[in-house]
Amino acid sequence: MTDTVIHPVIENRPDVFTQAEIGWTPWLQPLVEEDLTERHWVGLVDASRSKSPYFMLLARDPEILEARTRTDKDIFYNTTAGLPRAERELSATAASRTNGCIFCASVHSRFASHHSKRRDDVQRLLDEGTRADLGEPRWNAVVEAAVALTKTPLEFGKSEIERLRQNGLDDLEISDVIHGTAFFNWANRLMLSLGEPTPAE
Repeated sequence: MTDTVIHPVIENRPDVFTQAEIGWTPWLQPLVEEDLTERHWVGLVDASRSKSPYFMLLARDPEILEARTRTDKDIFYNTTAGLPRAERELSATAASRTNGCIFCASVHSRFASHHSKRRDDVQRLLDEGTRADLGEPRWNAVVEAAVALTKTPLEFGKSEIERLRQNGLDDLEISDVIHGTAFFNWANRLMLSLGEPTPAE
């Protein structure tokens, strides 16, 4: 199959940050299920991801997709120790808000709201930006660390880590903030460079 560049015409393209469920469309033609070999299915990790144009586009390189997906799952779903899931999602939301990835911010803000039951605080982050006061020093510290790492990774360091420690995070929890943020800096760049958000269907 040859690479095909597609130029979808998006009416009512989402242009504000939202917790609503929106879509995403690629600028390159993704694979279709009939194209998939056993190697592709292994790379998807979850068969249900074959319904996603994003993962079907990334499935063009199934080994990288598998590594990416297993890393994602370990960072966000392995919560037997370390940072609570809500704060892992908060770090992803803060990175996505900083990078301007409306789609990723919508997904992870919903997860942050679901796991924290603090929808209004999460919405404030989307509406007002990453300098918004989220009503709790710990959450503000997580967002501050995520933003610092997103904007200039080499400048992230002692002051952000110290603030996280002062707000009760241990070394493993701090590591989770860093991993969640770093992963979504990568994920945002993929989403932003390979396609664009679409309205909810």
